[in-house]
Amino acid sequence: MADLSKEEWASKLSEDDNSFILDVRTEAEVEEGYIPNSKNIDIYKGQGFIDELEKLDKSKNYYVYCRSGNRSGQACAIMNSLGFENAFNLEGGFMNWEGEVAE
Repeated sequence: MADLSKEEWASKLSEDDNSFILDVRTEAEVEEGYIPNSKNIDIYKGQGFIDELEKLDKSKNYYVYCRSGNRSGQACAIMNSLGFENAFNLEGGFMNWEGEVAE
C-alpha cells in the first residue's frame, strides 16, 4: 500500500492502463459527488465489503479513496491482506480531490 498525494495519485492513474478506481464511501456520500469511472464498495458493509473485494481482479492496480483518506487507508490494508499487491490510497480523500476539473 502507498499513500499518495492528490498530484501523485492523479499522475500515476493517468499513466496506468491497468487501473481500477475504488470508492469505499457510503452511498449517501457518493450521491454528493465522485471521481469519474470509480466503483463504489462501502467499507462499512464489513464482511460484505470483503466479499465484494474477493470478486475483484487482484492483478489490477487499485486507486482507493474515501471522504478523508482514513477509510481508504484501512481498505488498502485489508486489500493487501487479501493478496492485492497494488493498492494506492488518496491522501486527504475526496475532500482533497474536490475542486479538480472533472471531465
